[in-house]
Amino acid sequence: MKRWVCSICGYVYDDEQEGMLFRDLPEDWVCPLCGADKSAFSPEAQQPAKPQVTSATVVGEMKQLSAGELSAVCSSLARGCEKQYQEREAALFQELADFFAAAAPMAPESSLDKLIDLIEADLQTGYPALQGAAKAESDRGTQRICVWGEKVTRILDSLLTRYRREGEAFLQDTQVWVCTVCGFLYVGDQAPQLCPVCKVPAWKFEKVEGRR
Repeated sequence: MKRWVCSICGYVYDDEQEGMLFRDLPEDWVCPLCGADKSAFSPEAQQPAKPQVTSATVVGEMKQLSAGELSAVCSSLARGCEKQYQEREAALFQELADFFAAAAPMAPESSLDKLIDLIEADLQTGYPALQGAAKAESDRGTQRICVWGEKVTRILDSLLTRYRREGEAFLQDTQVWVCTVCGFLYVGDQAPQLCPVCKVPAWKFEKVEGRR
């Protein structure tokens, strides 16, 4: 008997209490709290250790950001300022984000598989590198950002993987919600009462409207 932990929200599935072994759950089973795919769980005593990465490693991999990347950075900064009730700064960062977004070219040869590959690369190398650099510099703020960002990225990876497996049926007769504080995505009829990542209430979620 084992206990399995969701790497996104921390929900624990206990084989003994649930009366069914985790490995026997159907492949389309999802976390009852955050909706993460079954693959997002790992045994409690065997949580994968993150590689230690120094700040020198990150500096060696630094590059000039593209317009799209700058837009994402400025958008995140705008959200951070909004959370701290710094409305003027939030508006300025959002203006920069919109400017860079308009200047960003369309991604060549974009596809769902390529997007998933990029997300998984972030999880395997990007976040561990940033987390290692933040720890080396005792930067607690960046470490906290990494925790939230990694969880949000993991749920995005989980949802895209399910969409690749199930197709349009995955989103049929349901809604997609996004937390306006941390960016957590949730698929369901109603937004969760609390964000599984940053713990803000349901009214902080916005419904993602489809586009033609």
